[in-house]
Amino acid sequence: MPDCNETLRELDAFLDDELSDEVRVHIHEHLDGCYDCLQTFEFHAELKIAIRRKCTNDEMPAGLLSKIERCFDTDFDGDGVVGGS
Repeated sequence: MPDCNETLRELDAFLDDELSDEVRVHIHEHLDGCYDCLQTFEFHAELKIAIRRKCTNDEMPAGLLSKIERCFDTDFDGDGVVGGS
């Protein structure tokens, strides 16, 4: 079972469902038995929901997606161009 430091280090990946099933089970077991980590988990989960809700209607500043694509060398918008407008 992971300790508190390990659990908190993996919290964002846990919330984003980016961990293996085995690691998720261990973290879930830790959260079931650790009130402090559970409180932190609940805060982060609620914060992610609030940010998602508040930002869904905001338009991205012009050129920001192109900059992000160039940084990651990835076509995020599916236009076939990395860093295109």
